[in-house]
Amino acid sequence: MVRGKIQMKRIENATSRQVTFSKRRNGLLKKAYELSVLCDAEVAVIIFSQRGKVYEFSSSDMQKTIERYHKYIKEVQAAKPRMEQYVEQLKLEAANMVNKIEQLEVSKRKLLGQGLGLSSRLELEEVFNQLERSLAKIRARKDQLFKEQIEQLKAKEKSLLEDNAKLAAQCGELRLQASTQQKEATVTYNCSQSSQSSDQSEQLKLEAAKMVKKIDQLKASIRLGQRRLNLSSRLDLEEISSQLKRGWNDINAIKDQLIKEEIEQKKKYSSITGRRE
Repeated sequence: MVRGKIQMKRIENATSRQVTFSKRRNGLLKKAYELSVLCDAEVAVIIFSQRGKVYEFSSSDMQKTIERYHKYIKEVQAAKPRMEQYVEQLKLEAANMVNKIEQLEVSKRKLLGQGLGLSSRLELEEVFNQLERSLAKIRARKDQLFKEQIEQLKAKEKSLLEDNAKLAAQCGELRLQASTQQKEATVTYNCSQSSQSSDQSEQLKLEAAKMVKKIDQLKASIRLGQRRLNLSSRLDLEEISSQLKRGWNDINAIKDQLIKEEIEQKKKYSSITGRRE
């Protein structure tokens, strides 16, 4: 059976009112007891019936609970003026902040050249002075950045010039070595008698000529870099140097092979001559 909704108004029937009072009172006292036990709360309940009868419940001592309540009320009332004063102070500070923000907005608009129609001569002079100070700071910072950039470029230029000098020295050494190898290859070619040795000598001469050509190209690049101060990156220069060294190693390998073949041919020739004798 669905219970009807109880209207929140005074029960006119005295008997029904008394029955309802008894039920609700017992339920309230029971809930107070459960609250004190389950939540370890200090609970005190005082109920006066319509006829003036007192019903009470206290989890500890009723008098101590009442005294504690009165003490709390006094503290709250004593702190209330301080709280109100603090709130008023906060309101005053908020009003001052709003006023400062409005002044800053007006100053900002004036610095941007807006709202100058109602400004006095002194206000315009102050705005002008502020702009001059701001421009001076901006120029000083700009000059500082330019100086730092120039110093960095000078350091980079010095490093590139040093790299150019080192590479020029390496090119001179490689050119000298290539010239020596070319002469040795020519002598080896003249002394060789087999067709295979002749072909390898030709290859040696071609490799030496390629190396000389690369060295000339590298020197031209170095001269161009010294004039324009815009030499290729260090990685490109190292790659060219590595290519020259590989060519140098190839020439040495071919040279060693030709010498070995010449020695073998001489041994073979000596062996044949010895048999004939």
